[in-house]
Amino acid sequence: MLTLTYEYKLKPTLKQIEDIEHILTVCRKAWNYALRERKDWVNSRKCRVNACSLEYEYIMKADEPFPDYHIQAKRLTEAKKTNEELKSVNAQVLQQVLRSLDRAWVDMKARNFGFPRFKKYYRMKSFVFPQLSKGEFIQGNRVKLPQLGLVKFIQSRPIPDGFVIKQARVVRKASGYFVMLSLQLSVDVPNVPFHGHSVGIDIGLESFLATSEGQLIARPKFFNTLHRKLKLLQKRLKFKKLGSNNRKKLNAKIAKLYQTISDTRADFHFKTANHLCDHAGAIFVEDIDFRVWSKGMFCKHTLDAGFGQFFNILQYVAWKKGVYFGKVNKDYTSQICPNCGAHTGKKTLDVRVHSCSECGYTTHRDVAAAQVIRDRGVTAVGQTVVENAC
Repeated sequence: MLTLTYEYKLKPTLKQIEDIEHILTVCRKAWNYALRERKDWVNSRKCRVNACSLEYEYIMKADEPFPDYHIQAKRLTEAKKTNEELKSVNAQVLQQVLRSLDRAWVDMKARNFGFPRFKKYYRMKSFVFPQLSKGEFIQGNRVKLPQLGLVKFIQSRPIPDGFVIKQARVVRKASGYFVMLSLQLSVDVPNVPFHGHSVGIDIGLESFLATSEGQLIARPKFFNTLHRKLKLLQKRLKFKKLGSNNRKKLNAKIAKLYQTISDTRADFHFKTANHLCDHAGAIFVEDIDFRVWSKGMFCKHTLDAGFGQFFNILQYVAWKKGVYFGKVNKDYTSQICPNCGAHTGKKTLDVRVHSCSECGYTTHRDVAAAQVIRDRGVTAVGQTVVENAC
């Protein structure tokens, strides 16, 4: 099964905007109520059996089951019978909210994520229609959404032939409202085999990346370019009264600035990924946990570069263009000579030139690391390294 997600800009009417905001508000209340139930259940179990706590006590029965998705979905069905606000929203939309909360709760333990948080107005940004009505979903320049009806949208690219629209997610961003359509095609897509010219990529902060071909791509400082303006707006925000219209307007300006930074970064990542995939048959990168990088000395610069997002985009673009994508071990890539394989020792960050005392090979430090990454990737797929560093 092949699944794609296409995003389009919506042009809703004032009535449709009211309906979208109303659905987001009810979804936020459902999330907060369900999360409160789970937290209360956990807090009621923190007291020891043989002693009373000064902070917690049993506020539920000892045999009360944990309020998981199935229990909360059943309670939601019962609540909709008497609660007019819950009745006004599609039942499947609210069920998806409970599913998202359940997934966040599981990831908290399974993937060591943070504790799910209560949602303020600005934090609940989207909702999902998991099932769409049968019939013609797109009519000209309008898309038919449950409860909202026909909504104008900008069809920036056509729906591919053969794909079926399975679900729709309405998203509120600083620049307006968007719809993300999940498209599915019943076909098995094989993995891209290793073929063609191999390229290794080493990422860094002095230059965004270096390739095994000797190409260095500069790192645009997305956040730093607008940091002065952002700092000024946030400083003004501190003096605005909570809940005032001026504070809401200033929050909207700050959100648009952040979205500009995010869109600029994503645009650079896509253009760079397409450029790399146009000149390679196989691409190899380091297998890095960027969560560790984001806590180091250069955390701000690492987060600004968005290396994790770039690797995801590069992998997606490589798959679309039929380019093999692989990850290799990151250890000692900057300490090994790509020409003779000798270990040259640990280098400080100010040393930007690789110079091997064994064979005399000299090149840029990041380029040498990219060549080591390329050689490791080619060896990992069972091929022989043909390219020579010299």
